[in-house]
Amino acid sequence: MIRRELWFGLSFMALVVITATVLLLRADTITDGHLGLLMLSLVVVAIMLGFPTAFTLMGMGMIFTWFAYNRDTTRTLDLMVQSAYKTMANDVLIAVPLFVFMGYLVERANLIETLFKSLHLAMARLPGALAVATLVTCTIFATATGIVGAVVTLMGLLALPAMLRAGYSVPIAAGAITAGGCLGILIPPSVLLIVYGATAGVSVVQLYAGAFFPGVMLASMYVLYIIIVAKLKPAWAPPLSAADRAVTLPPLTQKLATDSASHALPNLLAALKGKRNADVPTGHLLRQLGIVALPGLLFVFLALTSYRAATNVAAEEVYDIQEIGAATRAAPGAGGGLAEPPSTGGLQEPPAEPSGLQEPPTGDTASEPSSSAGGGVAEPPGAEPPPAPAAEPSAGTPEAAATEGATTRDAPTWWWVCFALFGAITTLFYLFLSFARLEIFKMLLASFFPLMLLIVSVLGSIVLGLATPTEAAAMGALGGFLLAAAYRRLTMDVLKESVFLTAKTSAMVCWLFVGSAIFSAAFALLGGQALVEEWVLSMNLSKVQFLVLSQVIIFILGWPLEWTEIIVIFMPIFIPLLDNFGVDPLFFGLLVAMNLQTAFLSPPVAMAAFYLKGVSPPHVTLNQIFLGMLPFMGIQVLAIVLLYIWPQIGLWLPQLLYK
Repeated sequence: MIRRELWFGLSFMALVVITATVLLLRADTITDGHLGLLMLSLVVVAIMLGFPTAFTLMGMGMIFTWFAYNRDTTRTLDLMVQSAYKTMANDVLIAVPLFVFMGYLVERANLIETLFKSLHLAMARLPGALAVATLVTCTIFATATGIVGAVVTLMGLLALPAMLRAGYSVPIAAGAITAGGCLGILIPPSVLLIVYGATAGVSVVQLYAGAFFPGVMLASMYVLYIIIVAKLKPAWAPPLSAADRAVTLPPLTQKLATDSASHALPNLLAALKGKRNADVPTGHLLRQLGIVALPGLLFVFLALTSYRAATNVAAEEVYDIQEIGAATRAAPGAGGGLAEPPSTGGLQEPPAEPSGLQEPPTGDTASEPSSSAGGGVAEPPGAEPPPAPAAEPSAGTPEAAATEGATTRDAPTWWWVCFALFGAITTLFYLFLSFARLEIFKMLLASFFPLMLLIVSVLGSIVLGLATPTEAAAMGALGGFLLAAAYRRLTMDVLKESVFLTAKTSAMVCWLFVGSAIFSAAFALLGGQALVEEWVLSMNLSKVQFLVLSQVIIFILGWPLEWTEIIVIFMPIFIPLLDNFGVDPLFFGLLVAMNLQTAFLSPPVAMAAFYLKGVSPPHVTLNQIFLGMLPFMGIQVLAIVLLYIWPQIGLWLPQLLYK
């Protein structure tokens, strides 16, 4: 008996073949453009049959290019060589192996177990705490690695058994793991954004800046959905028991407080006095107090540095820009600079001789003022002399000093809002800092903050323009190397496996680009692109209708195809159409990146489901995993709608940084 997934695949392939056949039969004359559409249909069918994507694209491209060149083998091979060389000479692709290498090293550092444990203890009082901690862990780890398969597999081994033991329903647990793991497609440093940027000719830096807030928005919507479901259906995501929320204190800390809920800061300060610390070394107390003081010191440091940056006037705002040559005119004879032409020897006013043209007399010459004796135009009688123009404050005067001395300004409103927000968070941290929360904070210091430091360093240097994506990826790879070494996970086996997987993934991406370049060249050579553009424009679509149509097509293509195939095959078809509808390629790329997560969440080729099924207990079925993914697919569609209604969610940061 044929499985339902196979029936779906065969039906989809039959639909593609029938559609291509109908289009060819309805055409009055079969042109090269129709052959291009036939090539596109055959590529989709061949990929669904299981042929390698890259070599399918290259093979189909070469065959149809040979027909387009009237069976000229030399020109066909020339096209292949030129397309391959153009791809290999693309500097943007250098960042792919470096980011992938960083991801594999971070994965091998095995921070995810400690990160998940510390996060689920920190969020223990939230409804659906385990699922929320799973989503937050997946978001952070996906940002650090960008490798969907690795994140879903690791969280399936770690979080799925914990949620099942706590009584969570299988769909809720599976949906949280698969949806959270797929966030690496959208949140930088995403390989998808690099591939799209190289395909569409869009700056990867701006794509990274634009994808940040949509990724955070989507992750927040996932968390909100879990909290609402846990509130409405507690049986699907029961709260943690007291035993699961318990935090074991170290032996030395247990001597300071019998109860883990007692306040940490007063007890640590009191233990420094008298004989109360007889059984606890002073060095231990000082180390604990140093850890407690870290959030306050960090807040003070960030507040001072950000205040200085926000209130200092940039150097270009205080420069006294003068007209070229103004200094020379003010001080003739000064050395250097452009000087006025000399008053002798050059072009001069014509002499006022009687034989030449002169100003007409004004009447009674006896009554003319002496100033008109030179033949100039005199003021009419009784006219007031014009007021003298106000002199500009010259350098060195008190007025100029006051203007030039304005090197600071008042702090903007956004700084005060951020200052109040982070100040309130720091205050609450100290008000509710028990010994149990201090241990959780130490666990976060060991797992959460190293990853965040690596992520902020890599993405911050890219977004702020301090480094190119390739340079930042190199520093990220070095950071992952050092992180694995710091946690004593850097062995020769780990290094060899990371290098091997990096080479494998990079080779796949590069061959995909070579195949895509050959396929796109053949498609354009046959006139398929022009035929598609003519067909789309003949529909007289508005901008909204075009965006809806394109996103629906991408959403449907996400069922049988992976995101790599959609990017390299169909983006070269969509990108030339954007100018006709006034669509920004950057904004279109953000919509596509959010939409392409459905390629990992939509059956029957939902790779995230198969990753999770491979590490799940036997009683967890694919249908249960697919059922858990459906609500998160609906959230993705809602996020796409919100991004379209308010495009500044994605465009505000690039416009702020690169305007």
